[in-house]
Amino acid sequence: MSSLSEAQAASVDDQAPTTLGARIRLWLRESGAGLITGAADDDPSGIATYAQSGVQFGYGQLWTALFMLPLLTAVQEACARIGIVKGKGLAAVIGDNYSKPVLYVVALLILVANTIIIGADIGAMGEAANLIVPLDPILLMLVFAVLIIGCQVFVPYRRYANTLKWLTLSLLAYPLTVLVVSVPWGEVLRATFVPHIELSFAFLFVITGVLGTTISPYMFFWQTSEEVEDAIAANRLVPGGQPTVTPSLLRAIRLETFVGMFFSEITTWSIIVVAAAVLHNGGVTDIHNAADAARALLPLVHTFPNAGLWAEIIFATGIVGLGLLSVPVLAGSAAYALAEAFHWHEGLSLKLKEAPWFYAVIIAATLIGFLMNLGGLDPMKGLVYAAVINGVVAVPLLFLIACIARSERIMGQYKSDRLSDLLLWVTFLGMAAAAIATLATFGKQ
Repeated sequence: MSSLSEAQAASVDDQAPTTLGARIRLWLRESGAGLITGAADDDPSGIATYAQSGVQFGYGQLWTALFMLPLLTAVQEACARIGIVKGKGLAAVIGDNYSKPVLYVVALLILVANTIIIGADIGAMGEAANLIVPLDPILLMLVFAVLIIGCQVFVPYRRYANTLKWLTLSLLAYPLTVLVVSVPWGEVLRATFVPHIELSFAFLFVITGVLGTTISPYMFFWQTSEEVEDAIAANRLVPGGQPTVTPSLLRAIRLETFVGMFFSEITTWSIIVVAAAVLHNGGVTDIHNAADAARALLPLVHTFPNAGLWAEIIFATGIVGLGLLSVPVLAGSAAYALAEAFHWHEGLSLKLKEAPWFYAVIIAATLIGFLMNLGGLDPMKGLVYAAVINGVVAVPLLFLIACIARSERIMGQYKSDRLSDLLLWVTFLGMAAAAIATLATFGKQ
């Protein structure tokens, strides 16, 4: 076992704050990976995909937000648990327990998928910023790419992580809009709790995108590795380099992960409701650009003069803020996967000269993503297609995560319990079914 002995763990656990206020303050100060991962889940690709769901199918896919919450939480909790127990990122754990070809395929899948999503996200950030900044969107995309690279390479990890936590506030625009828009609550509640399925390519394509942009491969790798980074930053290490595992730490990480995923799904639900109520019910059946998507926020600012401008400002701020949050997560998770596959020095806690290949992947993935936009990539459609790619790539990764998390040989006493194991396999089967159904109906579109 890679953790402390039970006696040592109990001693450390006894030092935890005993009052509720002290525990809350400690949790807010030390929380990071779960909250950031949850916020990054609603990246520009997520916003575009959820909005497209609401625009095309009204409230028809609203149930996915409720049904995905326990599945998403179980997957991310398993990834976090793997990280804190093994003291390694997900790719490294896969490499320790499976053949090299499996590891290299996993690393290649995450690199390709993440680079495509980075390109779509940067494109959306440039187009959204162009709504309020009269500059060429390509120039704005370049500025964002350089800014993101600079922050990841030169800003200390702990300071950077604290900054990322504050960017999660940009998620509030859509839940606030739900409170002011006219919503048929009976229909919304029924659509939230009663699944609705249409056996058409369009419906299955978008629902695969909704699943893929919510239960995303980059989140698996990011949270696993960041639990290790957080252990390093908090000096929770024992000789040999493995993190300290205590009951209170596991509880805190589970709580943090649930809170992050809960607010992620509240935002997902809110985006679908707003897009359906404002755009779909207003006769809009497709989103072609950032301005179209921004119109969903008009009810939030309708009491102000120049409401359209305010809606565009709020939308642009949300897309840019979440892009600044999610693109580093995408690039970072790809870098962790490659570094662990090829045994490079890794970690945002290291300087550029200490982990040159790790940072090279971050720089290359971000720049290639930017260059994709020079080929005329349609940002809005690109975001949805990127989400669908995520949905397909996630399937084999979920299989590996479920196998690792349930293995007593790998996880020891911290292997998945029955509920966690059940939820992981339900997630795998659900994602696989959605991907297969989408491919099966492809020729019938």
